Amino acid sequence: MRLYPDGVLVGRARIAGHDHPRIVTVRGDQLVDITSAGRATVRDIAEAGSAADYVRSQTGQVLGSVEAIMANSAATAPDASLPVLLSPIDLQAIKASGVTFVVSLLERVIEEQARGDKSRADALRGEILELIGTDLSELVPGSETAAKVKAALIEKGVWSQYLEVGIGPDAEIFTKGQPMSSVGYGAEVGLHPISSWNNPEPEVALLVTSKGEIIGATLGNDVNLRDVEGRSALLLGKAKDNNASASLGPFVRLFDGEFTLETIKQAEIALRVEGEDGFVLDGHSSMSQISRTPESLVAATIGGHHQYPDGLVLYLGTMFAPVQDRGGAGKGFTHKIGDVVSISTSSLGTLSNRVNLSTKCPPWTYGSSHLLRDLAKANLL
Repeated sequence: MRLYPDGVLVGRARIAGHDHPRIVTVRGDQLVDITSAGRATVRDIAEAGSAADYVRSQTGQVLGSVEAIMANSAATAPDASLPVLLSPIDLQAIKASGVTFVVSLLERVIEEQARGDKSRADALRGEILELIGTDLSELVPGSETAAKVKAALIEKGVWSQYLEVGIGPDAEIFTKGQPMSSVGYGAEVGLHPISSWNNPEPEVALLVTSKGEIIGATLGNDVNLRDVEGRSALLLGKAKDNNASASLGPFVRLFDGEFTLETIKQAEIALRVEGEDGFVLDGHSSMSQISRTPESLVAATIGGHHQYPDGLVLYLGTMFAPVQDRGGAGKGFTHKIGDVVSISTSSLGTLSNRVNLSTKCPPWTYGSSHLLRDLAKANLL
């Protein structure tokens, strides 16, 4: 699969000679700098309206081959004279939806019942599936049927807070990270060093304006610490929000008539994990199996109850929950340092990152205040 799709693409890059990230798009096989005064952030392009038309109309400065720049972005020691892709968003809030697919719902229940102990997961998985005895994929969250299943599970003693948000009336929406904290294509993604049971979460993430309009999408890796969240859902912040734990990219593809939200609803997302130990894991996530619509998840995030003046990016959740053993029977999957995680779909390209400890990934030092100061110095605000 090609690393980037056709369509109207927008992203950000670090370019030699500039203190601030530059706004880029793709023309054919070339990366083009389209940074301009008044629209020097992805936030400004999104909020001004007609984002796809604006990006399509810009000429800008050719920076070089997209493939060469993506290769440089993923290099262990990037060439400082060449651009490096960054996360394709900037001032937007980084939000995420949880437990939106049946498979991940069951795995969250297992995490909770195991109290973060991965050695108990296999036995618990069989026990819980036998107890549930219902195809949860047919349940509409918040429906009368879902309420009956909830009552039956409570009676059997396996009710869980994860089942509540999986089939109950309210979606789980949480803050994945702060604006400017996400990393992009080729960057390292971080695991908190206390974790010994963790996994990637391959997802589609929507670009949403301050008015709640969905205008584009990108790929995301919502890096997850299963043992930490399994100990207590109140540790969600520690499990989810760490240095370099939110990856997005390679570009935001803007809706343009040919590429729409309906395209996203039918997306098939492939995941591949390749370890330095020779381990390979392949999986996939089908957006057609999501239990809550993307529109309903956006409505649960932004509206009269909560505003985001700079817009937001919303991870939609994943159906992928890796159970393939690594390092011995019954031990399940967990990351090892150096794993390369690639998330791909034909409409959005490929997002690839290398796994490291969050304490060893480059620290996050460039925030919103730095960006605004640098843009002001460049007369771009």
